[in-house]
Amino acid sequence: MLFRIFQREQRSLFGEILDWMLTPLLLIWPVSLMLTWIVAQGIADRPFDRALEYNARALAQLVVVKGPVVQFNLPQPAREILRADDSDLVYFQVLGARGEVIAGERDMPLPDAQETPDPGGGVRMRDANMRGTDVRIAYLWVPLRLPDAQPALVQVAETREKRSVLATEIIKGLMLPQFIMLPLAVILVWLALARGIKPLQELEDRIRARRADDLSPLDEKTVPLEVAPLVSSVNDLLGRLTDSIAAQKRFLADAAHQLKTPLAGLRMQADLALREGADAQELKRSLVQIGRSSVRATHTVNQLLALAQAEAGNNVRAQVPCDIAAITIEAVRESVSRAMDRRLDLGYEGAQPGAERGVLMGNPTLLRELVRNLLDNAINYTPTEPGPGVITARVLVDPFGAVIVLQVEDTGPGIAAAEREAVFQPFYRVLGSDADGSGLGLSIVREIAVLHQGSATLEDARPGQNPPGTLVTVRFAVGPAAT
Repeated sequence: MLFRIFQREQRSLFGEILDWMLTPLLLIWPVSLMLTWIVAQGIADRPFDRALEYNARALAQLVVVKGPVVQFNLPQPAREILRADDSDLVYFQVLGARGEVIAGERDMPLPDAQETPDPGGGVRMRDANMRGTDVRIAYLWVPLRLPDAQPALVQVAETREKRSVLATEIIKGLMLPQFIMLPLAVILVWLALARGIKPLQELEDRIRARRADDLSPLDEKTVPLEVAPLVSSVNDLLGRLTDSIAAQKRFLADAAHQLKTPLAGLRMQADLALREGADAQELKRSLVQIGRSSVRATHTVNQLLALAQAEAGNNVRAQVPCDIAAITIEAVRESVSRAMDRRLDLGYEGAQPGAERGVLMGNPTLLRELVRNLLDNAINYTPTEPGPGVITARVLVDPFGAVIVLQVEDTGPGIAAAEREAVFQPFYRVLGSDADGSGLGLSIVREIAVLHQGSATLEDARPGQNPPGTLVTVRFAVGPAAT
């Protein structure tokens, strides 16, 4: 900007708008002065040009032809009239049939040699310089009734003093009001802009006056139309913030509830072990229960941290190429001993590490957590009676659809269709299940899948059979960077 009203480290909306409004005004003002000067000169020339034209015509009437001679007789009164002006000097010149000077000043500048005489006797005007002074010249050609004679030229010149004085007076008359109007216009623009942004200040006051726990939407009808999209965006943010705070409160309440049970068990078993008269066998049972409760509490805390990490989504920003088959095989190997303790058959099938289009851009830690939770769920909920339970993890790669599919299938009791969406909510557990768990595993799976532009679904592994089993399918879309 040419004129910077405000100079601040932080941009001022008021100052920037004021700059954009005043800068064109201040730039146009000198242009207006120049145009006014040009117009004033034209206005000042008109009356004096008419007088000069009248004098030229009057002198042309004094050119007469007597025999073969062209004569010009200027009476003394007419000569006095030409010299009567005290402000300007008036000169005249009359040229005869052969271009000779008949009367007047001999050093008066002539018209352009290429200019064609006007046989009709029309008066023409031009600017010239005579004896170092700018003059205005009116001239015309007078036809002569002589054979082979060119028209006589009559010129009347006048200095420009009166014209300059008149032009100056006109400019003063026009410029003085502008000098008064310009500061007035600046003040009015300032006041109008201050009034225009007042609704923003009122909106700021309303927001500052709110209580810390007041996240209700702002009223969009009380702000100008141009500010309404901003208020709408703030309301959208407030809505999302309200949902986030509600989710955090619900998460804390559920976490406290889930941790209360194992911690209460730990305290009860500790009290039993410390009671008087407890024999070694009872003490051993109490220690075993204390160990189980501590393991359950540790598992619950770890899952809560994993869910919080997945919901935050910060780690997924540092994306690296992840081989889903390699991550799944590693998780299966880590879970084999636990599956064998429960007499379950745990295996892997499908794509091998390094398979084409089997690489996903993502966070390897979160992806391992996803696979581990799927395997833990299957191990916890797959019964060993009447026959050995079977759990299969597989990775399928679609080279055409740019999709990686991760599946974990078990021979457990399955999940009813009405509850398949609910089990993805934190701490939800299917009624009638006596398996150890906190209800966080599938919530973690969905959160991590969504962070990696994926989806998680549930269905029967063996439709029509009893038990139907459970098939959890996670689909990842492979982006261009992963190929």
